[in-house]
Amino acid sequence: MNKIKSLLIIMFLLNGIFAINAQEKKNLELADIYERPTFATKRVVGMNPMKDGNTYATLEKGKLNIYNYKTGKKVNTLFDMRELILPGDSVATPLYSTYTLSDDESKVLFMNNYNPIYRHSYTADFYVYDINNKVLLPLSENGSQRLATFSPDATKVAFMRDNNLFIKDLKTNEELQFTHDGKWNHIINGAPDWVYEEEFGFAQGFYWSPDSKKIAFYRFDESDVKEYNMQIFNGLYPEDYKFKYPKAGEDNSIVEIFVYDLETGNTTKMNTGEETDIYFPRIKWTEDANVLAIQRLNRHQNHLEILAADATTGQTTVFYDETNPYYIDVTDNWTFLEDGKRFLMTSEKDGYNHIYLYMMDGTPVKQLTSGDWEVTQVYGFDGKEVYFQAAKNSSVERQIYAVNLKGEMRTLINKVGVNNARFSSNFKYLININSTVDQPYQYVLFDNKGKQVRVLEDNQEFAERMKEYNLAKKELVTITDPAFVLPDGTQLEMETWRILPPDFDPNKKYPVLIYVYGGPGHQTVMNSWNHSDYDWMQILAQNGIICVSINNRGGGARGQEFKKMTYQQLGKYETEDMITLAKYMASQPYVNPEKIAIYGWSYGGFMATSGITKGADYISTAVAVAPVTNWRYYDNIYTERFMRTPQENPSGYDDNSPINFVENLKGNYLLCHGSGDDNVHYQNAMELIKALVSEGKQFDLMVYPNKNHSIYGQYEQDGLDVRMHLFEKINNFLFENLLEK
Repeated sequence: MNKIKSLLIIMFLLNGIFAINAQEKKNLELADIYERPTFATKRVVGMNPMKDGNTYATLEKGKLNIYNYKTGKKVNTLFDMRELILPGDSVATPLYSTYTLSDDESKVLFMNNYNPIYRHSYTADFYVYDINNKVLLPLSENGSQRLATFSPDATKVAFMRDNNLFIKDLKTNEELQFTHDGKWNHIINGAPDWVYEEEFGFAQGFYWSPDSKKIAFYRFDESDVKEYNMQIFNGLYPEDYKFKYPKAGEDNSIVEIFVYDLETGNTTKMNTGEETDIYFPRIKWTEDANVLAIQRLNRHQNHLEILAADATTGQTTVFYDETNPYYIDVTDNWTFLEDGKRFLMTSEKDGYNHIYLYMMDGTPVKQLTSGDWEVTQVYGFDGKEVYFQAAKNSSVERQIYAVNLKGEMRTLINKVGVNNARFSSNFKYLININSTVDQPYQYVLFDNKGKQVRVLEDNQEFAERMKEYNLAKKELVTITDPAFVLPDGTQLEMETWRILPPDFDPNKKYPVLIYVYGGPGHQTVMNSWNHSDYDWMQILAQNGIICVSINNRGGGARGQEFKKMTYQQLGKYETEDMITLAKYMASQPYVNPEKIAIYGWSYGGFMATSGITKGADYISTAVAVAPVTNWRYYDNIYTERFMRTPQENPSGYDDNSPINFVENLKGNYLLCHGSGDDNVHYQNAMELIKALVSEGKQFDLMVYPNKNHSIYGQYEQDGLDVRMHLFEKINNFLFENLLEK
């Protein structure tokens, strides 16, 4: 009897300890995400490869130190930013920590006075530091610059200012302007217009030839492109900001490619054909310093050619030609081999994205990779092998591989989860960044045979800190449903993740939040650490809300037919998949079918709005941040790639615009937008509001004056960050409408 008593006492004490431990677990708060670095993992950044292939540079407390990849030991210090003083000054010049080394590593470009323009572009005041002579000089005394770039021989710097191009001779200190017709909202020399920058993903539009004797550059004539007008709410009278923005079906800039010859002073136009309603998404110098490669893409974006342009005469010939029944994605996965005779290119022409080898005359040599899987990124070629990332093991994972020019492939990094690589300049070493849904980023150095050299950061301290919090597990779940099919009738298995409340009880009924983006080629479900969404959804889970997401039809890494089935009808299949997911969750015994919500930003906002209108019988609550509400209001490069023009495909636009289905709305809807959104214009919200009011539909609205598509920053010094305000608003809305009162 005494033994039984003692056992009961021990069990009681242990239960008490466990209860105390459970109580000690902390709940995550919004301030942990937006004000405190609670969820900030350690990163390994700034490891810039040096040209010898054995060392890298990293900036530490103002010093640019050089380290050996293999040993991790410091071998040199190139300079200390705190000691960089302009001639005649007595104190160091304040400089941003970003820097660019010249190819010969003898000079450095710095900048200060950074002022963003759009997503990728900015102006700044640049400075050149000569490492050997220890001299710091401003790049120009004549105003801020853009896109400062060393020539390959490091004797000059080209830059852009006021839509014109300049060259600074670092030996003579002379500044030469070689274009003169640049004008705001009319002519741009050396940089893309808004829509090229946003949709083709580059900000620099000029390129030095390999021998430093020529500069190839874009010239945009956007005179006939219609302007979009935004009001900036500062001061007594709001200011107007007008910029050129070509909406779907509207006129684009007329784009031309020129080459400036430094020796002759001549500027030669490259012959890109008579058609002007066309795109040039990439240009690149080949191994021949007089031959420029120009990608030419038709407006439907389903016919890609590459032209070889003689930089002296401007004459061109086509050496690559590809067509696609849907569209062709533009990437940087094209590499000219050093022999000057061959090049590498990725293509989806066999139904999956793979690597191909061609002769310079366009003759195909070999398809280097093949199979029902996708190459997702090409890192480069070391003279023997092409190094790349692929979704070979699973569409929700990424591993690292190498393939030689015979098509013999080997696995470099086969770790479970998502792996990303940063290679040394000679591809002898790589830093692998690995994570899974429940393992934060780990940075490990490998050699190019896949042998681990050393661990740089495993984020173990972060993992231990997370044990203090009342966190739920993020689980990958595969589901099937008769609604998930390809047009040919193929039944699909759909990847999802879910986060159950940490105190989940299968006998209770829980509300559900569907997290959605949904755009072409995108995946919200990956076996990787995605703390930005994971953090916030932990707060929802702690409050008793189940969070789920799905890789809808139209997503990436599952082949062309899966990705491009949404062609000409953006929002149709994606919305059907969200509604099917809502039905699936409603059928689960632990879900309250009356409390299913959907949340998304940008394309996800479009999906959330479509979900609560077209799926009004299944989705009771929606939050849409910066949504497209009709693709007629969005830019033409993105929209027409997937939809063609409104003139060609009016039903594709109108049948999938939530504006045309607001009469179905019967749930709770929160619309949030920044009035300064240059990407998805506030017009989208205004047009939706007009339709909602016309139908007598009540809804909630939150507008952030002057904030762009990302909705971040403060209005006044030391004020509350608007992201914190935004998610307080969203949380309050969700808790009000999903949780039992």
